[in-house]
Amino acid sequence: MNEIDLRRIDLNLLLVFEVLMTELGVTRAAERLGRTQSAVSHSLSRLREQLGDPLLVKAGGRMKPSPYAIQLVDEVRPILRSIQRVLAPNEAFDPARASRQFRIAAPDFALTLFPELWRRVSTTAPGVAIDWSAPGEHMLLKVADGQIDLAILPAGIKLPDGISSASIGALPWRCFGRRGHPAFAAWGRQAWARWPHVVVRVGDRLQSPVTAVTSAAGLKRRVAAWVPNFAAVAPLLAASDMLATLPAIAMVGAQERFGLIAKPVPIPIEPIPHVMIWCTRMANDPAIAWFRPLVGSVVADFLKQAATSGTR
Repeated sequence: MNEIDLRRIDLNLLLVFEVLMTELGVTRAAERLGRTQSAVSHSLSRLREQLGDPLLVKAGGRMKPSPYAIQLVDEVRPILRSIQRVLAPNEAFDPARASRQFRIAAPDFALTLFPELWRRVSTTAPGVAIDWSAPGEHMLLKVADGQIDLAILPAGIKLPDGISSASIGALPWRCFGRRGHPAFAAWGRQAWARWPHVVVRVGDRLQSPVTAVTSAAGLKRRVAAWVPNFAAVAPLLAASDMLATLPAIAMVGAQERFGLIAKPVPIPIEPIPHVMIWCTRMANDPAIAWFRPLVGSVVADFLKQAATSGTR
């Protein structure tokens, strides 16, 4: 196996490489780094020479990473984050003057929280950015490595070492339909089962809790449409006679905007407990310590709204 002489590797080249892998373009990378395009191109050339790989190559108007570059950036990012943490002074976090990015991973339904979270963050910390992504295959490892600052996921999932968690409450279920839907005139199990439903496809390996309790209750739900995310549900309900049985938090905001009615689900479905998780090593980081309760307060407020929907 060929070994790289670490004395020949300039750490700044790795910083440039990470930004290039994010932006996939010299111009955008140069703007983000505050350098000239020629300086960024020169850094890329040096790194290519030292590592013996093309790394990024122009193709179709954009830069395409080589397989080695894709593998390398996954290894480089946590190393750079660790160096940043080691070298950063341990000082109090000043939201008004802060300039940093917080990374969150959360299910699709939680995107309803994003506008309010952004409003609260921007009010007190105008220089802060939020990077919101969907959970991925390696999400837990990224949280443990500090690559993701916070994540929201169902309770009961086994967490690896290096991750701390706190309960954020349980997600109640509600059934949604358009205002004036004929099913709501005599709401109950038969009305729920009679009308077509739209279902969010969240994965092929997990059975929907709604499907499980429907079978246990001796009912059959007629699915008329499958959609890839929760954001697609409200417009579809507003324009049809379909129903949707969802975690109520997924429709906070959309319910009023699309003229939807929330009803209690006529068959018992247990609320789904969820937790917020973060890297244990970063628990006392001043910025994370400021951000974590802010996210928790937004979740708590939305859960209160969700808990009362369909109860009056």
